[in-house]
Amino acid sequence: MNYELKIDVSPVYELIDSFMLYVTRKWISNLDIGPDWVSDVESRFPSHQAAEIMQAAEWPFSDYDVLYAWAYSLGPAEKVLSYLDVLESTSLEDCFQHVAPLITGFTLEECQRIKDSYTPLLRLWYSQYFRHVEHKILPLLIEDASEKKMLQSKMDPIALIEYASGGVVIEELPNLQTIVLLPTVHNRPINTYCFYNTMVIIQYPVDVPLENEDEPPTVLLRMTRALANPTRLRLLRHVAHEPKTLWEIQSDLNQSREMLMHHLMILRVAGLLRIHLRGEYNERFSIRPDGASELQMFLESYIRL
Repeated sequence: MNYELKIDVSPVYELIDSFMLYVTRKWISNLDIGPDWVSDVESRFPSHQAAEIMQAAEWPFSDYDVLYAWAYSLGPAEKVLSYLDVLESTSLEDCFQHVAPLITGFTLEECQRIKDSYTPLLRLWYSQYFRHVEHKILPLLIEDASEKKMLQSKMDPIALIEYASGGVVIEELPNLQTIVLLPTVHNRPINTYCFYNTMVIIQYPVDVPLENEDEPPTVLLRMTRALANPTRLRLLRHVAHEPKTLWEIQSDLNQSREMLMHHLMILRVAGLLRIHLRGEYNERFSIRPDGASELQMFLESYIRL
């Protein structure tokens, strides 16, 4: 293990997360916020402002790698507007130098386009949406990041990454120097990753506490839902002894790629699968043994055995 593990927290990451999810609608059907969130947010915007924000739907998805890199490299930010002021006032050349070593082929023209295009839209997104939810989200992120920082002195980095993410295992990556763990609320219950030349950013989900303690915890519902399907049980059995690639699982279980991805997503968000990452498009899957013990713990705690 030749990399440094860092745990970062800032409302800026969550600002970018929420903006990205609204604009791209990526993963929405698999997220706790669900499609209704999009409709609710849309109702807050005058039509001309919604149209302005949705311009970003036509821009490359890789732009978000740059935005996350700036959020990390421009220094910690406790306030969104302060960060956007810094980004706006930082010279184009300095913005470029913060990202160019991380992304091969990144150009000065791309840097200017992203800086000039996204900064006003992120300001608009903050004023119309994010500032209304920030006060609820930020304490959750800070509390969870504090817990993970405390565990850094007690756990091996590989184990801490897997614990925080519910199953992400980073394997040997050439030139890897830094892994950054970021807690997130909008993306729950999935993990997201940004791969750079020398760094990987992993966003892991933080669950929102239940308002009604008589209701089953969300994590228990995810686990029982995942295990209620025979195909997913067979899939877990299939990867119990060694990690398998998506192609191997698809071939051995005779499942379509689309259906297999659906089952893998449900098992992953339930914390029952490990995902072994050797790069952005190099993944293998194996069973996560801790998932069975966590299922028993949550079940016994809820039914009060």
